[in-house]
Amino acid sequence: MRQVVLDIETTGLEFKEGHKIIEIGCMELSNFLLTGKTYHTFINPEKESSASAREKHGISDDFLKDKKLFREIVPDFLEFIKNSPIVAHNGLYFDIPFLNHELKSNNFNILKNPVVDTLVLAKKKFPTSPANLDALCRRFDIDLSIRKKHGALIDSKLLAKVYLELKGGQQPNLILDSKKEKEEKKEKFFEKKILKDRKFVLSSIEKKKHEEFIKKIKNPIWNEYK
Repeated sequence: MRQVVLDIETTGLEFKEGHKIIEIGCMELSNFLLTGKTYHTFINPEKESSASAREKHGISDDFLKDKKLFREIVPDFLEFIKNSPIVAHNGLYFDIPFLNHELKSNNFNILKNPVVDTLVLAKKKFPTSPANLDALCRRFDIDLSIRKKHGALIDSKLLAKVYLELKGGQQPNLILDSKKEKEEKKEKFFEKKILKDRKFVLSSIEKKKHEEFIKKIKNPIWNEYK
């Protein structure tokens, strides 16, 4: 089963207030394994980010000025997600509505992919506990050190790990390694160690005992091959 873990960064919280998407990050899951295939892009929103949003994601307005517009990235984005179920944190109320608003505003069809909202899953599983991504990473002992600021691609990878934990934890065949990492581990496991030739030196006493032993053998077989 193919799924796409998705995260977006925006200029602000409400598209109804004119805020736009500035970054999209996606990671592909196949049968609950990261395949290593990703989609990632920055987008020129043609407007400034709010101070609170900029503090969260750390992406400057100047950095985005030469990036593609949303309508220009849509074909590649849709090609990546296809009709696969989308896994997103608060996806039902933030990511998907934001994406659909931008798609509709640019005369594209809205997304009709099934959505797995990990925020909904977390609230059902831990109804009295914080359910934001950071809190869930700490709950499941997922390393947050790779992230200094929020970023769509980094957050989608963290979310993939959280998602598996919410679905019951990682099983031996549900390891979040890329194909490359899995192959490297396999090669290391089956690596053949080449042993150097071992040389044995006999003492003079051992040599003498060996020669005496040989003399006692009648018609030794190796004489036939001299």
